[in-house]
Amino acid sequence: MIRYIAASLLLLLVWIGVAQAAIETFNYANDAERERFQALTRELRCPKCQNQDLADSNAPIAADLRREIHRLMEEGNSNEQIIDYLVARYGEFVMYRPPVEKRTWLLWYGPAAFLLIGFCIILIVVRRRRHEALPSHVQLSADEQARLASLLEKKNS
Repeated sequence: MIRYIAASLLLLLVWIGVAQAAIETFNYANDAERERFQALTRELRCPKCQNQDLADSNAPIAADLRREIHRLMEEGNSNEQIIDYLVARYGEFVMYRPPVEKRTWLLWYGPAAFLLIGFCIILIVVRRRRHEALPSHVQLSADEQARLASLLEKKNS
C-alpha cells in the first residue's frame, strides 16, 4: 500500500513538473519575425533568474515578458521601442549589454582594469624578489677571495 502511495505521489510530481514546463506557441507573420522574437528574448535577461535570458528561463515572469514582447511586436513596435519599454519598467538590469555610459564604465572596463592592475602588481613583486635574490654588488672578504681562488685552481687542474 505504501509503495502504491509513493508511486502515485512520484507520478503526481512528474506531471506537475510537465505542466509547469508548458511550451509556449506564438504565431508569427513570417520567419523573420520568429527570428526577431528569438533575438530579443536572447538579448534580454530574466528579472528573477538574474543569469538567464528570457528564452531559457522557466520563471513565470519570463513567460509574461515573452508574451509582452510578442504583443509589442504584433503592435508594430521596433526592437528599440520594445527594449526601451522593458528598461523603463524593469531597469537596465534586463539588458545583457547595457549601453556604455559614465555610470556603466566600471561594468564595461572594470575587468580589464583589474586584470591590468593585477598584472602590474605581479610584475612589481617578481622584480623586487629578483632584485633581492641577486644583489648586484657583492663584496667578498680577503679570506673569501682566497678560498674562491683556491677552489677555482682545484677545478681547473
